[in-house]
Amino acid sequence: PAAAGGGASKKKAKKGVDQGADGLANMTSYAGAVLAEYVWLDAKQVPRSKTMTMTTLPTSVEGLRVWNYDGSSTEQADGNNSEVYLYPKAIFKDPFRGSPHILVLAESYNAWDGQPAIGNTRAACAQIMEKYEHLDPWFGIEQEYTLMRPGKVGEEAKIPLGFNEDGSEPAPQGPYYTGAGFGVAIGRPVAEEHYMKCLQAGVKIAGVNAEVMPGQWEFQVGPCRGVEMGDHLTIARYIMLRITESHNCVCSFSPKPMEGDWNGAGCHTNFSVTPMREEGGYELIIKVCEAFGKVAAEHIAEYGEGNEKRLTGKHETCAITDFKYGVANRGASIRIPRETEKSGKGYMEDRRPAANCDPYKVTARMMKTTGECLLPSCKHSGGLYSQSICNELRAIMLESRKSIQCPLRKLTTNQRALVCRMGKTRISVGHTPG
Repeated sequence: PAAAGGGASKKKAKKGVDQGADGLANMTSYAGAVLAEYVWLDAKQVPRSKTMTMTTLPTSVEGLRVWNYDGSSTEQADGNNSEVYLYPKAIFKDPFRGSPHILVLAESYNAWDGQPAIGNTRAACAQIMEKYEHLDPWFGIEQEYTLMRPGKVGEEAKIPLGFNEDGSEPAPQGPYYTGAGFGVAIGRPVAEEHYMKCLQAGVKIAGVNAEVMPGQWEFQVGPCRGVEMGDHLTIARYIMLRITESHNCVCSFSPKPMEGDWNGAGCHTNFSVTPMREEGGYELIIKVCEAFGKVAAEHIAEYGEGNEKRLTGKHETCAITDFKYGVANRGASIRIPRETEKSGKGYMEDRRPAANCDPYKVTARMMKTTGECLLPSCKHSGGLYSQSICNELRAIMLESRKSIQCPLRKLTTNQRALVCRMGKTRISVGHTPG
């Protein structure tokens, strides 16, 4: 850890709730302090970060301070009302500075009205995932990216690694995908360092491989549950941007970094809920695919900018104006793995999201369509739960009136509130009959 970052001293950090400025004022030395790198998304979904010195190593997000930053410099606020708050949501280990230092994924909120700031799509995603938490959604994302030659400062990089500086093209696609050797696996040191740093951070990175175009790579993150998917991919992207700083290259998430007969870059999203993973799940997967087709345009609107340049019907894509699904078909909008068909249960892969997509928007949209397809809402729950779930809760309500051990202890806060509305009475977690 010391070699990884060369940060604060080797003195063991205390664990607990950060004491803030008062705690720092009482420290004779900051040698045992913990550095927390707060990471958030700006108005364009690009990771930003800044570092805070802390008195102790927090064991949960509750032990972290709410912070703020200048939102006018990230296109999230006006200069005359610029404060945006950072609310910690997840903690990762800092793979650059080493132990005990941490990365903190944070959500941004307007200081003036308490609403999610521009670019904070995590908040809405978390609500969708909470609504359908009983379906236990799993996600796995395949993040493609292209390593580019640096251009002028502040300008978009235009030439991928492996392409000639004079603009002429390298040998056609074919040997680069999962290839090895000089002139084939171009950019491997970046991909390998990223892999190791993600593992050190605690990111659920599942694998890495070279992709079809020179300088193009992919890493996979997952399986992750619910909003966790966006959290882990956001930190993985941040780590990649940090790594390229020392490799003299630029990481592009453009869905079509090079025009012509070259593959684009996507963010294929693998997805399942509990009923899909159980016996008979294949029929439900087909049902969900049909539901996705009915709202294809709504999904595309959430799947990344510039995607029309990538989804052309060529280079392993389905045209953006079409929708189709199929088993083992990489030219479809939705690919169903052969093993899923064979076993009668499993998962599906939405191949439409672009490399620059917002994972919170993508996963929320997929979950919303699936939830509405599998679980039509019960009017008594205000759209919160399906008819079948409401029937189960109604049975629990009746049981709670005669049971000594209150079954409400097993429910979430929202479920308890619904049971109370059904019974037209207020029932606490510790309720007993009479």
